Amino acid sequence: MPYIKPEDRTPLDPLIDQLCAALPTENFAGNLNYVISRLCAGLLAKHKNYARINEIVGTLECAKLELYRRIAAPYEDTKIEQNGDVYPKG
Repeated sequence: MPYIKPEDRTPLDPLIDQLCAALPTENFAGNLNYVISRLCAGLLAKHKNYARINEIVGTLECAKLELYRRIAAPYEDTKIEQNGDVYPKG
């Protein structure tokens, strides 16, 4: 889960905001992938072993699941209400 104490967010949030503002909308997926990959590579350059690789992969998976649970699933539910469901009830 991405929930850390507010005081631990303070030094990170301005950097994250700056990065979000710098990401171009053209080729967004490629640029986002590059940023995430470079972040992971930078963390592994400092300390590369199985445990750290496992932590990074697990964190990426959990972040993906949390994004889907909190953002994508409710969005999809709204679209089902607007456009109708593809799956039969029951």
